[in-house]
Amino acid sequence: MPTTEYQQGSSVSLASLGRSILSMRRDQIHAMDGIHDSSSAHDLELDSFQKQVFDRFHDLAASDDVLSLSWIRRLLDAFLSCQEDFRSILFSRRMALSRPPLDRPIADFFDRSVKALDICNAIRDGIEQIRQWQKHLEIVVCALDAGDGGRRPLGEGQFRRSKKALTDLAILMLDEKDAGGGSSSSSAIAHRNRSFGRNNTSKDHHHRSAGHFRSLSWSVSRAWSAARQLQAIGNNLAPPKNNEIAATGGLALAVFTMSSVLLFVMWALVAAIPCQDRGLHTHFSLPRQFPWAVPILSLHERILEESKKRERKSSSGLLREIYQIERYSRHMTELADTVQFPLTEERLSEVRQGVKELRRVCDALKEGLDPLERLVRDAFHRIVRSRTEGLDGLGKGNNPE
Repeated sequence: MPTTEYQQGSSVSLASLGRSILSMRRDQIHAMDGIHDSSSAHDLELDSFQKQVFDRFHDLAASDDVLSLSWIRRLLDAFLSCQEDFRSILFSRRMALSRPPLDRPIADFFDRSVKALDICNAIRDGIEQIRQWQKHLEIVVCALDAGDGGRRPLGEGQFRRSKKALTDLAILMLDEKDAGGGSSSSSAIAHRNRSFGRNNTSKDHHHRSAGHFRSLSWSVSRAWSAARQLQAIGNNLAPPKNNEIAATGGLALAVFTMSSVLLFVMWALVAAIPCQDRGLHTHFSLPRQFPWAVPILSLHERILEESKKRERKSSSGLLREIYQIERYSRHMTELADTVQFPLTEERLSEVRQGVKELRRVCDALKEGLDPLERLVRDAFHRIVRSRTEGLDGLGKGNNPE
């Protein structure tokens, strides 16, 4: 892979990247008048937030298992940590949220957050789709497993069963690709009336609890598009000007940072996990004077490069385990189609190796999908909570006690 600007500078400390905009803002404020101790504490909190975002995405960009299930979980962990830090910043400055020039970027951020909720729902549907594929893989492993030391003979019955499971799997995955990430089976999953919260049987209860947040109780509709949703999240996302950063005490930069993190994380999830109308051409325009932008742009470039590989262009998701499912199941199908009985020792060895590879993928899915779904659910709830608290802060700002 060609050396990126991030790789060249990944070992460089934040200090060597030059003074941050927040530092310049502090110089301007010092030149104009004095600064209170509380303001200095706020400045330190904002600087710490910028550094934490850099550190978390620096670690993600330095990883060699990008787009694996374990990496996606670390990505969501990083997002949740950033979200919690940002929530703390907003809570400590809630009286300033409704005042110009911060009121507009805050409102835009909350609007982007609502759009991200639908992506969380779509990703959960995609995780459920992968579980359906996993079930077919497990049938193949069970049918062809010679883990008893090879004493159990493999006959035509076992291969017929495995071929049927592999054919069903191929049909499911082909439907997913042809529909741009939304197959008939996944559409059925998407139309289930369910929530990230508790199971409820009353539709009226759903409507009362969700209010105008359709995403809180329903998965995405047939007409929903991940590509359009990402485009909507990224619309009008521009870095604040220096005077806006100064006028908001640095909060405008924190809002832009968290908005950029939100957009990238949602984009990476859509890239990795099957969902309706996946589109990876969302425009990222992050100024590289922000240190955290460098690893994010590096990851964006690496994921795009992965999507351009010939064997990944028609994939229903860039998750590493999806590629392994496609590769190993295709190999096992070829073996099953050409097998002759009685099996030669050479062919039996090939089957055993194929089963071993499939079992390894099954184990990875079994270990990783449930924690991933919990993290997606947690992200959903954290976004809702942050938005609710933020809107409450706006209300208090407009109606001070």
